[in-house]
Amino acid sequence: METNLTRAECRRRSDDVTLSSYRVEIDVSECTDPGVATFPTTSHIDLASRSGQVTLDFIGEVTGVEVDGERREVDADGARVRVEVPAGRSCTLTVRGNASYSRSGEGMHRFVDPADQRVYLYTQYEPSDSRRVFPCFEQPDLKAEFTFAVTGPDDWEIRSNGAEVSRDATGDNAAGMACSTRTFATTPPQSTYLTCVIAGPYRRWDDSWSRTIDGAALEIPLALLCRESLASAFDPETLFALTKEGLEHFHDRFAHPYPWGKYDQIFVPEYNLGAMENPGLVTFADESYVYESAATRSQLEGRSNTLMHEMSHMWFGDLVTPVWWDELWLKESFADYMGTAANALATEYTDAWTPFCARRKAWAYEQDQLPTTHPIVADIPDIEAARQNFDGITYAKGASVLKQLVAYVGTEEFYAGARRYFREHAFSSTTLPDLLAPLEEASGRDLGPWVEQWLHTTGVSELTPRVTLAEDGTIAELAIDQAGSGENGDVWRDHRLVVGLYERAEDDTLHRTSRLELDVSGEVTVVAEATGLPAPALVVVNDDDLTYAKVRLDPQSHATLRETFAVESSLTRACLWSSLWQSCRDALLPAAEYVDLVCRHAPGEGHVALLAGALANAVVAARDYAPPAVRAELERRLLDFCADRMRAAEPGSGVQLVFARVFADVALSCDARAEEIRAILDGEEQIEGLPLDSMMRWSLWRALAATGHATIDDLDAERARDTSSPARIRHLTAVASRPDAATKAADFAEVVDDSALSNEEVSARTVGFSTPGHGTLTQRYLEPYLEALLPVWRSRSQELATRMVKGFFPAADLTPGGRVEEHPVVVAIRGWLAADEDAPAALRRLLVERLALLERALRAQAAA
Repeated sequence: METNLTRAECRRRSDDVTLSSYRVEIDVSECTDPGVATFPTTSHIDLASRSGQVTLDFIGEVTGVEVDGERREVDADGARVRVEVPAGRSCTLTVRGNASYSRSGEGMHRFVDPADQRVYLYTQYEPSDSRRVFPCFEQPDLKAEFTFAVTGPDDWEIRSNGAEVSRDATGDNAAGMACSTRTFATTPPQSTYLTCVIAGPYRRWDDSWSRTIDGAALEIPLALLCRESLASAFDPETLFALTKEGLEHFHDRFAHPYPWGKYDQIFVPEYNLGAMENPGLVTFADESYVYESAATRSQLEGRSNTLMHEMSHMWFGDLVTPVWWDELWLKESFADYMGTAANALATEYTDAWTPFCARRKAWAYEQDQLPTTHPIVADIPDIEAARQNFDGITYAKGASVLKQLVAYVGTEEFYAGARRYFREHAFSSTTLPDLLAPLEEASGRDLGPWVEQWLHTTGVSELTPRVTLAEDGTIAELAIDQAGSGENGDVWRDHRLVVGLYERAEDDTLHRTSRLELDVSGEVTVVAEATGLPAPALVVVNDDDLTYAKVRLDPQSHATLRETFAVESSLTRACLWSSLWQSCRDALLPAAEYVDLVCRHAPGEGHVALLAGALANAVVAARDYAPPAVRAELERRLLDFCADRMRAAEPGSGVQLVFARVFADVALSCDARAEEIRAILDGEEQIEGLPLDSMMRWSLWRALAATGHATIDDLDAERARDTSSPARIRHLTAVASRPDAATKAADFAEVVDDSALSNEEVSARTVGFSTPGHGTLTQRYLEPYLEALLPVWRSRSQELATRMVKGFFPAADLTPGGRVEEHPVVVAIRGWLAADEDAPAALRRLLVERLALLERALRAQAAA
């Protein structure tokens, strides 16, 4: 059974098939019975085929096929259904079958809440898993109208993209629950991967938003849903307020009425993504966005950003959809940009571009420096490749480049082009030229050169200031050197950016004395406006973070930052933290020096996102980039530093919470404060303001377990005390983190041999197995890991297999005088890649990326 779908076969199908509508009938009335593994599903599809030879996609058992009510012989292989239909005329094709409930978060996911044993269902399809739930044409350009009819318990919340329009009783299920079939309003044309069904005893809150547009009243019903066990932690008032702010913003900017009727947002368990833009029924990961434990302002900003991201998709991605996954950026890059822009302009999070620089662009820079990097407009030959390209390039680099485009063409011109794009292509599918034409018309610019530089090339631009002083101490010349990027190092991009010049005051604060906005192009750009200005203590290239580039610091600026980081603008500080971290990753700044800078300046960093990012990077520097000989010292310094700061920080503040979380993280591999942690957990020591909620307690218990200071009985006792829904996975992760050979063997065997594990159970096992500091226990698994790769990849869904490949990838350290290319792990992984050239491309990509990250760490160790 071949489940991969190729671009070529989908294009042939697009040329052959014309779709009108689907009616999809799903019966989940017996889902509460754990012995029931499948559910009945039926698709009635109105279509026409030129050839008369139709192939549908369905991963399940086909029980019947009809064409215009006439039965046909079933020709199905578990992934594709082949049917002969009348050539050249419309017909109704009916395919009946049984689909499987999922534990992997793909298709129809079934979850039993450990807090109360209630059963919850939801679907997740992107890019190609609607075929796990109903027979369909699984490609984005074959849009159609959808009518869903779902049978399930009558007292449950059952929802789909459209509003419920009728309900018919069907009798009791085997458990005695009264059931009914609910039919939902027919949707406008949309892609299969955007359809959605949820069912379960979810708690629901209702509201509405209205506005007059061109003299007509538009009213959108709003709903929020989450599991019953999380209802007490849910904050519907905040989420409704954000939703209304977003709808106001996007209607102002896009001038195109919301096209999907209602707007439901549901928070679901064991979710593989952050969220998904299903029209009229947006799904979110409840683990990430329902705060049953304490949350920082940075987390709240991130949730708001995700909400805006998904809302912008109602236009970019849902109303207008890419023809194929080559053009994935047409929705994800835009949503990533629009989410942050809306957050900054429409909500209280006016500093949203600061965490964008700190988090999203950091993701892009890392991805873009891997050997598997790709252009923003990528070549996606099949679905497996598409799954891999939901990455830092498509999202964060694309969004960063769009920010540069807006600076290049102008904000109003950019939105004017977007409005025309929606008018001309509503409910259809597009490619890059369809967007460029309205943008060029609105801005009056030829975007061809910009597209070639930014969308069709790879790699990160690198910009370095070079300051020459005159005899009187003023600037004789300020030049910006651009290192070539791309595969051959021969790409020099044009950048619209800001250079900030800063002076150092007597109180050690840094003040921007000059803001120079200019275009940088080619290998060298002279900043003419800087000549004659006073010598700066600090030069910030790409101040305001308009462009996408790694920025180096000149020697004077680096010396200044060793002594003071007191810059008022959080966005400027984000750029400076980014510059320092990139230098550490590139082995230009020793890990020990980076850790020193963080410990020196973190107490003065009041922006929680920047503080969390700098501290997290410091942990990586200490564990991965520092030579093994100094690692223990650096970890102990970070542990002591965070312990002191969580006590010194304002009680109950986000800053205190960040220091406490990093303290628990470092304690996984440094047990110097194990007794102190035990005292905190036992209540013998209380830290004012620090919430000892479920997440914090399990972080501390895992640290004790990982260093051998907690027993199974300790962890089981905590599990008995904590009956919250997340406790089961947190307990499993802590148990899997114990530092003994038997635990490692059990972790490895469970993931490799047990195909029934859920997505979250696989992650708990692999996270525990790969606990920092356990390298001597896991190093013997290198060969078993390599031997398991292909069997696991072939026997599991791509989501579960990916978690295993990443989670068990071996850690390694460089011995003194050792060579990176001769390291046993490097040799073994390269040997596997050489011997298994025919392995699935997606699997090979994962290994190549993990290997590149390992080699980067080893090079940093060698250079320190």
